[in-house]
Amino acid sequence: MIRTRRRILALVGALAATSALAACGSDSSAPGGDAGPPRPGGTLRYGLSQAPTCSDPAQAGTNQTLYVARQIVDSLTDQDPQTGRIEPWLARSWEISPDAKVFTFHLADGVTFSDGTPLTADSVRNTFDSVQRLGAVKSPLGASYLTNYVGTTVVDRLTARVEFSRPNAQFLQASSTTQLGILADATTAKPAEQRCLGDNIGSGPFTYAGWRQDQSATLAKRIGYHWGSAVFAHRGEAYLDGIEFTVVPESGVRTGSLVSGQLDAISDALPQDVPQLEAAGARLLTTVNPGVPFGLQANVTRGPLRDPAVRKALLPAIDRKQLVDTVLGPQFNAASGPLASTTPGFQDFSARLAYDPAAAKGILDQAGWVPGGDGIRAKNGERLSFSVLFSQAFAGNQAILELVQQQLRQVGVELKLDLVSSPESTARQNAKDFDITYYNTTRADGDILRSVFGVEGRNLNARERIPALDDALDGQLGAVDAAARTALIRTAQEQVLEAGLWIPTIELSQAIGAAANTRDLKFEASARLQFFDTWLSGR
Repeated sequence: MIRTRRRILALVGALAATSALAACGSDSSAPGGDAGPPRPGGTLRYGLSQAPTCSDPAQAGTNQTLYVARQIVDSLTDQDPQTGRIEPWLARSWEISPDAKVFTFHLADGVTFSDGTPLTADSVRNTFDSVQRLGAVKSPLGASYLTNYVGTTVVDRLTARVEFSRPNAQFLQASSTTQLGILADATTAKPAEQRCLGDNIGSGPFTYAGWRQDQSATLAKRIGYHWGSAVFAHRGEAYLDGIEFTVVPESGVRTGSLVSGQLDAISDALPQDVPQLEAAGARLLTTVNPGVPFGLQANVTRGPLRDPAVRKALLPAIDRKQLVDTVLGPQFNAASGPLASTTPGFQDFSARLAYDPAAAKGILDQAGWVPGGDGIRAKNGERLSFSVLFSQAFAGNQAILELVQQQLRQVGVELKLDLVSSPESTARQNAKDFDITYYNTTRADGDILRSVFGVEGRNLNARERIPALDDALDGQLGAVDAAARTALIRTAQEQVLEAGLWIPTIELSQAIGAAANTRDLKFEASARLQFFDTWLSGR
């Protein structure tokens, strides 16, 4: 066994460029000068752009949900957003077997859940076992992180040994995620639906004080909290007395509420809102989400998208720079591959994704798709038309897809928009009831490719095995050498594009509007908000 607290380079991947994980603007230098040292007290009022879908950290998927759920649960480890390094949290140290099948965590003593029960190795076992029971439908990311999970052995009260049947090099980073946050037995014993009702019990710096589905969530400071992550800037309790999350879907209303002092911070500040924010002394905090950027994932068993040539033609048919310049703003980037640029193992395929409508037309011509009288192509009586399933989980989705719709029509492809709620989108994705679907997935590890594209996972492409791709996805799980793992992750990215399994569009950036009084609102490594160090300088 290899005893270590921070030896992750062989497991997470080559992190030479992980400074890109760092958040921008997440400091206390708000307009108005130095406010002095942090002061405890006050309730932060936050405007969410979408309603949280489920209060359970294990089932949380959207950014707006994770902003809330992350605050009530601690994880075994944490990931430093500046370096990508894995740091202690509930686990003060750990041991990893040379084959990356066995992970032994030594827990901090004296940690309690908000119901007063102690954190023990049993808590770790029961949490991971419950994620397994939730499965890929209810907890797709959590279940993916526990691929080939054999079980957790309670070695003693504060020592948990997690075992896998095959090497699982991504698991140490996975132990830092919200979905694998450790919950009390009172929560893990409940069925999935009951775990979404706002009474989840964690050991985090905040607790649920109120939950109104699709309307609001209220958090209260956990009194006596003193076991924070090594990444946190201070020790002890959180500064804030509480956080009030309110759902405010309209961007203009969110901005107006921030400027008028009704809110202290807001999600999804749009480019047109920035001048108004800055004029009021507020500022914009941004960071790029690591993981799989926004893109189109085809069900390769339906309609024209059965043809690989159609999928390949979509790659050069989209003008990604126009998407950013027209719909978004300078804090966003065009996607340049199946991984976002802030993800360890990222490979830049921007040359391959260059906008070239002539090349797209040539691919379709060669494949026998002939333009009709209205410009839309057809082949053997089948029209080159399909629908895109999407939700407004990100405020810019509809505007982006409307522009993509125009771009694709120029090469003879008809794209129809199918806007649904986030729950319906998830349900239809799980049922493979779509032609092509549009979304993103965040994670600060290249293994996210396996979660999204692995044939044994959700497999939204509904594809058969592709040896070159699946061997790379499986191989990186067992690659304990950093360079070897990075090479396999890069091979997987190339194969995803070669098969036309993902049509990248834009990299998601978090754009948070923060009032001048809101200090040290920070992003964690996966670009979700961390409120533990946040404080208010007065209203």
